[in-house]
Amino acid sequence: MKDKRPSYFFAWIRLLNCTNLNLDCDPPQECPAAASVLFPQTWPFGREWLPRATYLVGGNVRDALLGRNAEYLDLDFVLPERAVETARAIANHYKAGFVLLDAERQIARVVFDMATVDFAQQVGHSLETDLQRRDFTVNAIAYHPHTEELLDPLQGYGDLQQRLIRMIAPENLKEDPLRLLRAYRQAAQLDFTLEPETQTTIQKLAGLLEEIAAERVQAELSYLLSTPKGTPFLKMAWQDGLLQYWLPHATVKGLTQIEKIDQAAIALSNACPSLGLELLGWVRDQQKFSGAGRSWLKVAKLTRLIGTLETAEPELWRLKYSRTEVQAVLMALKFLPQMPSLVLPTTSLREQYFFFQQVGAIFPALVVLAVAMDISIEAIAPLIERFLDPRDPVAHPTPLLTGRDLMSKLKLPPGPQIGQLLEALQIAQAEGKISTPEEALQFAQVLADAAKLQS
Repeated sequence: MKDKRPSYFFAWIRLLNCTNLNLDCDPPQECPAAASVLFPQTWPFGREWLPRATYLVGGNVRDALLGRNAEYLDLDFVLPERAVETARAIANHYKAGFVLLDAERQIARVVFDMATVDFAQQVGHSLETDLQRRDFTVNAIAYHPHTEELLDPLQGYGDLQQRLIRMIAPENLKEDPLRLLRAYRQAAQLDFTLEPETQTTIQKLAGLLEEIAAERVQAELSYLLSTPKGTPFLKMAWQDGLLQYWLPHATVKGLTQIEKIDQAAIALSNACPSLGLELLGWVRDQQKFSGAGRSWLKVAKLTRLIGTLETAEPELWRLKYSRTEVQAVLMALKFLPQMPSLVLPTTSLREQYFFFQQVGAIFPALVVLAVAMDISIEAIAPLIERFLDPRDPVAHPTPLLTGRDLMSKLKLPPGPQIGQLLEALQIAQAEGKISTPEEALQFAQVLADAAKLQS
């Protein structure tokens, strides 16, 4: 018998056949974190503040239905009217942060300690019209907080069950071409596949991605570079023509090397968990600014996408990478050729000292690249041990004397000689010739006396 239901249906959440999501748990705080999104009592404000025609929409509903955990609550509401006024009233009452994101389109944000809540004016004459303008069906499911019902006009729940990323309409992708790349990112993020017609349409529209702001493109690439799950979809995006404009020097060989970097990162993390953590980290004094997901692992992968040392810099600047990130990629490209010789047993402590002084914090990126180049973990282990030991005199020398010490105790004038002596002391310390301030002073005296005789 033909299904005579309309194109959309309401379904009570507690009756959904959703094996990954237990919404009958009691009390709600015992449910998975993602499920709590659909429990208004877990929100940082009371649902009585929301007009009756308000719906929770987007990725948070999708993730809740998938049972995906969320450490931080992120809510998106659509209101037919008074979106900004509602947001402002909630922010004022709960003494939370308020941000007017778009006055013309009536979008505002309320920021709580452990949650971000966005309020947007409905697009079109009905919520169904609003949902039909979204990117993919799985992101077009809405939840009514007052009745605890779902609105699914585009059968997004069926695509969730089939684990498919399906476009709503080609026109929606054209409206915001970033959605072309977002399809691959969300497929990687959710472990979904692209619906064939959607992928074909993306291939036809790939050239439109050139119109998108570089920062937005970089943000989508960032996720694909951050996890092994993203690598197949990064390769697929390249094959489908999405990366040719932004990464013109990306090749099949480079993308294959990224797969090897993923394997190397896993092997290194298993062999040395501390280095695995370093790979996912960033410059220590800039950690608090790395919300965009900066890491040495991403630096390593970028070196395989941007061609040579000569072509790298302009491409990275065009993608709006930070100065620190650009310099890190360039340094990795510059020093990677030295890695095979540095792991040889014949490499001197002096050579190791200068290597660590030059590469500094980017060492984890070089290590994972080296292992991906088939340098064994055993061969590079001594360098890893030095890097991870903050007291190691080769990788992290602590000066035994200062320039002021040399000038006062050896009666030397300020000038280039002071810097030369300090470097000589650090090399001697790395080589094990000196280990105390007294020995350093004696060593410096001998060098200073020798310099006088030569002059």
